[in-house]
Amino acid sequence: MSDSNGRVVDVDEELKRIIDVSRTLLEVDDDTAASRPSPSRWSPKEILGHLIDSAVNNHHRFVRLQHDPVLEFPAYQQNEWVRIQNYQERDWKELVILWATYNRHLLWILRHLDPACLDRCWNAPGQTWKASQGATDLRFLIRDYFDHMRHHLLQISAATVRRMEADDSR
Repeated sequence: MSDSNGRVVDVDEELKRIIDVSRTLLEVDDDTAASRPSPSRWSPKEILGHLIDSAVNNHHRFVRLQHDPVLEFPAYQQNEWVRIQNYQERDWKELVILWATYNRHLLWILRHLDPACLDRCWNAPGQTWKASQGATDLRFLIRDYFDHMRHHLLQISAATVRRMEADDSR
């Protein structure tokens, strides 16, 4: 919920989460981070790369909706972004640092967000999933961003724990 300053998320709480999660992720070795649960599913590296892409795309929305009352901005093709950027071959620790740093920047933006802009809307031509979930205003986008991130961080956690447990049993 928004507080008296118009914040949709608790910036301090999210910042603490980013710091804590990044410390944990830095302990994961590169082989574990590169392990795919199946050939058709993303590895933790690719999931974290996807979260970086999400940060990049939402950065534009969070800033532009503070100077434009309505924003027409295309959706992004997540599978293509992950494939083209070849996150699977990136160094895990570099990905973790980039993800954490980018999110700290987004939290800085949100800490200084103009609450009068929260009702401004993003229109994505051809994007239908947002309409089925309700408003596409900035308030919704912020909440959705952090819900999406938590969902994928749980996936990374589950995948890395499974892999480390399997390695320990050998």
